[in-house]
Amino acid sequence: MKVSEDKNSCIANQGFAIDPDCRPGAGHDPDDQLRLNGPSAALGPNGGNEYIQIAAPSMGREEWLALGRPLADGWLTQGPRVKEFEAAFAARHQVARALGVSSCTTALHLALAALGLAPGDRVIVPSFTWVATANAVEYCGARPVFCDSGLDGYNIDPEGFRRTAARLAAEKTPAVAAIVVHLFGLTADMEPIMAVAREYGLKIIEDAACASGAGYRGRPAGGLADVGCFSFHPRKIITTGEGGMCTTDNEALAARMACLRSHGAGWSEERRHLADQPYLMSDFDELGYNYRLTDLQGALGLVQLARLDGFIAERRSWALWYQRELAGLVWLKTPSAPEGFEHSWQSFVTFVRPGLAPAGRDEIMARLHQGGVGCRAGTHAIHQLGYYRRKYGLKEADFPNAALLAAQTLALPLHNQMTPNDYQRVVDALKSL
Repeated sequence: MKVSEDKNSCIANQGFAIDPDCRPGAGHDPDDQLRLNGPSAALGPNGGNEYIQIAAPSMGREEWLALGRPLADGWLTQGPRVKEFEAAFAARHQVARALGVSSCTTALHLALAALGLAPGDRVIVPSFTWVATANAVEYCGARPVFCDSGLDGYNIDPEGFRRTAARLAAEKTPAVAAIVVHLFGLTADMEPIMAVAREYGLKIIEDAACASGAGYRGRPAGGLADVGCFSFHPRKIITTGEGGMCTTDNEALAARMACLRSHGAGWSEERRHLADQPYLMSDFDELGYNYRLTDLQGALGLVQLARLDGFIAERRSWALWYQRELAGLVWLKTPSAPEGFEHSWQSFVTFVRPGLAPAGRDEIMARLHQGGVGCRAGTHAIHQLGYYRRKYGLKEADFPNAALLAAQTLALPLHNQMTPNDYQRVVDALKSL
């Protein structure tokens, strides 16, 4: 990495430079994006137009400059930038506490552990979600009990959730908790879910991996239940490379999560290093984990968080454009946000209507890929995955909506590195099928 000799320009011609005297906002345009090889990183499969990625992080000079601060002062592990990031994230999502962690998967595990989940406990989980949601339950020795999803918003079906909680209670194996996923940036319908939670004494964790900036009836995701868990993976709206966040209004729960994320230490490394006797070791009364976020990630997250609302506004405008442009394709159902739901549009996940489409969903994905348009299935149905299918003797028909969504959903490119021409190419490719 070449260090620039010009302190007014922290990016050298031969490569990016980090100058310790540079700070975010110091003479740089925050809208000046870093676009590596344009809007995509590779040519299409046939060497034609640039390939339109399904997702891409949006980075600018501000992010590069922010990374220079921890590199310059040497505090790289969890420290003051993580603390700043946590405070800013908590304020944006209107919660009392936020705790940075190494991923959303570790956030889920940490939340379950802090809530006291024990081996054999039942936890209700939607089948149509990323496998990490159920894996976190397995890490605790507990048992995920799957529930079906609605076909409209793809999230857990509140009536199905009620039936599952009632069945478990009747069988004398009551659930103690549930993980409710806000898929693709749209929150689950939390009012009826929280009513069931109160009736059956369930702790509720929001898997808000896709839902930074999303909202429900005027309240941000992450503050709608006992704990919220977020992801900063590069496919998400804001990213720290890897990373996650736990949010809560429960101070005692926050303190326990803070302890468990740092090996079970009685106090944080930052507090120890800044104390009058930094040579003294903390006590360890809990079996904990190393789930900490680094200060490099905290510095990056602070800049990304400041851009979150702008990112969402841009995505929302293009989601509405997609809806209008694709309205004539009777075989393709586009997503929408019900009244009172603030969609953050982490992904634009459509539904290919069986019997009406020009080809099967997988063949459509293959054709789009060959034409230089990235696409994916929405996500998978966990009850169909080998580990869970074998362990619990599950069948596809057990959760028919989840199985149908896994087979027929189609995610289209929607991110803040796309150009108007990229969006037009996606629509043209679909219309040409």
